[in-house]
This record gives sequence, structure tokens and C-alpha cells, in this order.
Amino acid sequence: MAFLLQLQSPLGLGFRNPSHPASSTPTRASSCRLASSTKSSSPISTDFSNWVAEFRSKSFNFALSGALSLALSFSGVGSAEGKVGVNKPELLPKEFSTVIDVAGFLSDGQEKRLAQEIANIEKDTGFKLRVLAQNYPDTPGLAIKDYWQVDDRTIVFVADPTFGNIINFNVGALIDLDIPRSFWSRLAGKYGNIFYWKEKGEDASIEAAVMAISSCLREPVGQNNCSEVK
Repeated sequence: MAFLLQLQSPLGLGFRNPSHPASSTPTRASSCRLASSTKSSSPISTDFSNWVAEFRSKSFNFALSGALSLALSFSGVGSAEGKVGVNKPELLPKEFSTVIDVAGFLSDGQEKRLAQEIANIEKDTGFKLRVLAQNYPDTPGLAIKDYWQVDDRTIVFVADPTFGNIINFNVGALIDLDIPRSFWSRLAGKYGNIFYWKEKGEDASIEAAVMAISSCLREPVGQNNCSEVK
């Protein structure tokens, strides 16, 4: 697999962005389902959820610190390439930005367009998309967690061609309730494969993936939402 999918809590640390309290964000079906599942959870399911959250937290740390994609199945079994962890806050922009391009894949105009699209996504859906373009080991790595205040409503999109497929994700728990897990693998397969970005460029892969995510997040939640990668 060419992406990291978070099944429970991104990072397993329960981050919340104080500038986006829960009461100020649009409510989707995920909130109701999350509340329902919380009330009905048994001790066994709680223990299992805690185990998965801990496992995913470690996996996410690998993906960001090592700037690499984990070969993760949806059952939670996976493996990672052995790379040295990275934490370089000095590579972060001095001013807050939802798009960080330390690899130089994007032009200034592309960065601005993506940042505007991301702002529109957050305004319309309450979900936060964050984009990091990098070439391992030149990456801020784990430093982006605090910088972006990653929480359960956050999608972290790491564009890194180091291991072939350029598209890698970490998906927050509330997003995972609304968006089919197969969507992320299909998205990575369509726009992240090496043939696509070698022919069209890394920037084209990044832009196409962001627009596909934007389209998916705006679809009504239902049995067939996000069934097509646009």
C-alpha cells in the first residue's frame, strides 16, 4: 500500500485545535455515529480500540519522522522501511501555512491555489486537509504534528516520491467514519503511481489528489459516497 490510513485517532494523542472548537464546525453523520458507538462500546471493544490507536500512533510517527509510506493493511498489520526518524522544526514556515513544500514540487501560484482550496474545504465541511511535499530525509517530520495541531478532523497528505507512489495519508478518526477506506487506496493508485507523476509531474499528482479529496468530502454521506475518484 502506498499510504498510511489512520483507523482510530491520528497520533493517538487526542489533539484538538483550539482555534476550531467542535461547536463551530459543521456537523456530519460521523458525529452521531461516533456518539452512538461511544455509548455502546464494551470493555473488550474499548481495549481493542486502545490497542489499535497505540499501534496507529506508532505507525504515524514512523511515516512522518521517516517520511515514508507504511505497507499497512486495513486489519492493522503492517511493516515499515527502516529509516532514521526526522524531526526538523527549522524546515517549517515562519508563518502558518496549510501547504508546506520543502521539496520544491509546487510553484508559488500552485501553493496559493491549493491553500485556497483547503480553506474552502475547511469552511464547507469542517474537515482540515494539510499538505506536506518532501523528499526524505529533507522533511520537518514529526514537527508538523504540533505545527498543524493535528486532530481527529485532520487529513495529513504527505507527497513523497521516495518509495515509488507519491501519495501517502494519515486520516483522522471522524473522517474515517464518513469516507470509505477504499477511497484512499484508489486515490493513491490513480494519481500517486510512479507512471502518473513521472509523466505529468509531482505537482500534477498533488493537485489532482487535493481536488479529488475536496470533491469526496463534499459528497453527502451514504452507501455510495466517494465511490469514484474524480
